[in-house]
Amino acid sequence: MDEHRTLRVSEALREELSEIIGFETEDPRLLAVDVTEVHVSPDGRHANVRVGLRGSEKEQDASMAALEHAGGFLRHELASRLILRHVPELHFMRDKNLDVESRIDFLLKRAKKSRVRTEK
Repeated sequence: MDEHRTLRVSEALREELSEIIGFETEDPRLLAVDVTEVHVSPDGRHANVRVGLRGSEKEQDASMAALEHAGGFLRHELASRLILRHVPELHFMRDKNLDVESRIDFLLKRAKKSRVRTEK
């Protein structure tokens, strides 16, 4: 996959995962999960998903366990929503830099990307 396509697939995966986890899962442990970033490997087989977790350390551990458990369901949902030859295997990682400033930077970058896309 070329770099531009990899970035587009990464962004599409991030948007869809945010929607699925935020609105369509019934597991209460996933209510405190925000998908912040997705990086797809150049071959498109693996995706590193950075998630921001809220709550105590115990609640964060429970949320990570719930994400790992829901991995198959999430891949199935992604396959039905996205037109990809191979839906990447999802690897979840905690986003340690989820303070206020990095969150604002993240939201500004996302807004700038979406504005560039709509202007084309």
